[in-house]
Amino acid sequence: MAEPRSDVARTPLDLVVERGGHVVATARQEGGAFGRARRRQLEIILVIAAQAGLAAALAALLAARLGPGAHVFAPAAAVGTIATAIGQRVRRTLELLAGVGVGIAVSDLLRYLVGTGIVQTGVVVAVAIATALLVSGRGGPLVGQAGGTAVLIATLAPADRNLEVPRILDALIGGLAGLLVVAVLLPVNPLRVLDSSAQPVITELTRQLDAIAEAQTTRDAEAAMRALEALRGLGPDVGRLNDALSGAQEVVTIAPARWRRRQHFHRYAAALQHLEQVILYARSVARRSVTALQHDEPIPPALPVALSRLAEALRELHQACRDEREFTRTDQLVLESAECVGRAWGQGVRSVGEAMINDIRTAGSEVLRAAGHSTEESNELMRRATSAGEVEARPPARAHLYRPVPGRRRQPGQYRPRAHRVTPTRAERWRRTQSADGR
Repeated sequence: MAEPRSDVARTPLDLVVERGGHVVATARQEGGAFGRARRRQLEIILVIAAQAGLAAALAALLAARLGPGAHVFAPAAAVGTIATAIGQRVRRTLELLAGVGVGIAVSDLLRYLVGTGIVQTGVVVAVAIATALLVSGRGGPLVGQAGGTAVLIATLAPADRNLEVPRILDALIGGLAGLLVVAVLLPVNPLRVLDSSAQPVITELTRQLDAIAEAQTTRDAEAAMRALEALRGLGPDVGRLNDALSGAQEVVTIAPARWRRRQHFHRYAAALQHLEQVILYARSVARRSVTALQHDEPIPPALPVALSRLAEALRELHQACRDEREFTRTDQLVLESAECVGRAWGQGVRSVGEAMINDIRTAGSEVLRAAGHSTEESNELMRRATSAGEVEARPPARAHLYRPVPGRRRQPGQYRPRAHRVTPTRAERWRRTQSADGR
């Protein structure tokens, strides 16, 4: 069977079919990645929901042992510790207890001074909230619990005495029950939490780096602008990643069952801490790409190749963190990106292109730091690779060196340093040769 000729002109229908197949393949790939991310997120949600239910039941059971009464606040405090303080449960539990203490102190003092009533309740709550904000400096469990406790004491204390001690005990029981569930009974997998939050950030970042490279190749300013807007939209995902880092750090710190994951977690977390800086430099590259394309500035072919290599290095970095592999391949890809940047510099760029080159170099240095290199070592490796690429694209001109007369031995200090050496003219070289022969 004869193979189809590659030089036959394609019809518009062929182009539509080809473009449709590309769109379907891209949608299938992105849909699969989105589905996997949603499954991981669903697993985490189910675990947190189970933790909240278990903590509420345990707190209610422990509070019932204290004596008669509803003890509603104990399970409420346990649920608040689990659900509203993901990643910072120890600190939030302490804030919860401090808020209860502030609310009780302020409400008791003001009830003694101004009495009880509708107006007095508003005054008590206002002063309690103001005091809590002065103590903490921001909103949170401390402020919420101070206001709630002030309302409870101001409205119920005239009819039901001695509410302060049960309130403090309920808060203590609820907070400790939440910590017990998180640390001992049902701790989450810190690496799974970390990976589920890092995956969408890295996937979107690398996709947009490839999109910027494609926009530079096709000189499409609108595509570069779309990539810039997508990179700007990574803020919520980065915030969730920071929360996941804090939560996983808490788990490997207080959960004995997860202590064996500490080394792997710290290696993973140290790499992800540089991701936000890489995103900032990627935004800068996208913004400068839009400017360069709109002003019709030259973009050397090596520049989009450098961006593609950087995106591939980020994917390899993520995979190496997940699999506990060495970062050898990541280093190689980053240095290849730096060499491409050097070649782009040697091929010739203008002011915006120079700024893009500096951004890509700095982003590559951040990736090397994420791979475990120090700041000095990362900068030196990037400098050497960039210089090598520049020399490859634009070899330096061979300098005219002054060569001594054959047969004469060069004496130490006979010639000036190279930076100050003056190339003699042909007549001067002839006179020097004659004077040497005369000797």
